[in-house]
Amino acid sequence: MVIGSVQTLIGIGGYLVLIIILGLWYARRSNSTLEEYFLARRGFGPWVAAMSAEASDMSGWLLMGLPGVAYFTGYGEAFWTALGLFIGTWINWAVVAKRLRSYSQIADNAITLPEFFSKRFHDNKRILLSLSALICLVFFSIYVGAQLITFGKLFSYTFGANMTVMVILGAVIVLFYTLLGGIWAVGMSDLIQGLLMVSALVLVLGVGFVTAGGITTIAANLSAFPRFTDFFGIATPKMVNGVQEVINGVPQFGAGANYGFLVTVSTMAWGLGYFGMPQVLVRFMAIKKTSMIKSSRNIAVIWCFIAQAAAVLIGIVGRSYLPSLLTTAGDAENIFILLTTRFFPPLLAGIVLSGILAASMSTCDSQMLIVASSLANDLFRGVFKKDASEAAVLWVARAAMLIVAGFAVAIAITGNQSIFRVVSYAWAGFGASFGPLVLFSLFWKRTTFPAAVAGMLTGGIMVIVWKNLISKAGGIFAVYELLPAFILSALVIVVVSLVTDKPSSEIEKEFEEAKTAEF
Repeated sequence: MVIGSVQTLIGIGGYLVLIIILGLWYARRSNSTLEEYFLARRGFGPWVAAMSAEASDMSGWLLMGLPGVAYFTGYGEAFWTALGLFIGTWINWAVVAKRLRSYSQIADNAITLPEFFSKRFHDNKRILLSLSALICLVFFSIYVGAQLITFGKLFSYTFGANMTVMVILGAVIVLFYTLLGGIWAVGMSDLIQGLLMVSALVLVLGVGFVTAGGITTIAANLSAFPRFTDFFGIATPKMVNGVQEVINGVPQFGAGANYGFLVTVSTMAWGLGYFGMPQVLVRFMAIKKTSMIKSSRNIAVIWCFIAQAAAVLIGIVGRSYLPSLLTTAGDAENIFILLTTRFFPPLLAGIVLSGILAASMSTCDSQMLIVASSLANDLFRGVFKKDASEAAVLWVARAAMLIVAGFAVAIAITGNQSIFRVVSYAWAGFGASFGPLVLFSLFWKRTTFPAAVAGMLTGGIMVIVWKNLISKAGGIFAVYELLPAFILSALVIVVVSLVTDKPSSEIEKEFEEAKTAEF
């Protein structure tokens, strides 16, 4: 390994050591009780709650997936996806956060999202608990796999390391500090990681903008690519044997395509996913006081705007500066890495590239913890062994993390290598399975238990069916699977609620109490 690569590795290694130390530091505190391990005993302050929610939400998709889409096809898809996520972030914090924080405590102090569903509807048979836990296992395994792809791509592209080995190493590192420190280690590391992510994005964008020649030169370079800078269009790279054609150093594009109203709405539907993201929603539940939510919301929304705008623009600037170097959608996701290693001295490049690790690890650890809580607290203790001790539940949680890590490694090694596409599938799964139910649970008193079960199943199944069958028909059916699945789930919840017996007076009383509660 050359000296420059060694220095870059030192920069990245220093970051990894810091994160592991955090896990060790919070190990003793987090292992005291289940509520401490999974929900920090509702002790997150505004900054930790906001940054942890956003860092765990955006993942390696932010620094690699989103810039990659912008680099490969221009503004169209990247811009509308980012806008939908920004709007979804704001609405989630403004509408859902306070009610969920209060209602989860009123609902017999639920400490996980599946447990909240179960206690909200007085699900004595633990049906909702079991379904939610299984959905978490399936879609979080896919989601964690996407983060491990990020880890593998970083090290394989930067240092020429073996992709498989790096994927496994990433899983081991995240497992280590998450197993030890629980949500406190995750939350505090997310605070650092969120700040590192946005700093890395802004720094690379700023240097890239200047190095690429400023706005006039960038605009002139991109004007040669049809529909690349069109917000209501999308560039169409000419592909030969799966690789974009390049002639005399110039990447070849087709005439481009329209980004019509239906496609725009479909892309913005990414924002609907926020209402069903367990790793985000649990941060609302962990906030110390409801009065802190407004401050957290402001921090989160500002961070989201800066980070996503920078990510999209990095892809655009990268295409102008290095137009023909990355010729597949998967390779395009390396544009952030490529610009970083070209712009900065090796040691600084290592620190900046740690932003990618921050993005993937902050999501990976949160998702492993959510699955662990679902399988251990919700399934093991909630269904199979109700008298299990807290120590036993914690050990089952750790075993669950190992299982998820194994599934995720398999997905990362054998599956689709486009981070953007892998994340989009898992995002749709959670958004449609949990999103409508979260909204109706919090804001419609008439929602019934049968409707909750039907809506959850409908959303999850429809994502799979639409993605793998219906969307193949093309035309109006070629929309992001989250949109039709979310709508159908919501309709099923309304219809089934109206044709089944209304909730008990006790459930209605809790609902009314949650509307005005302050903690």
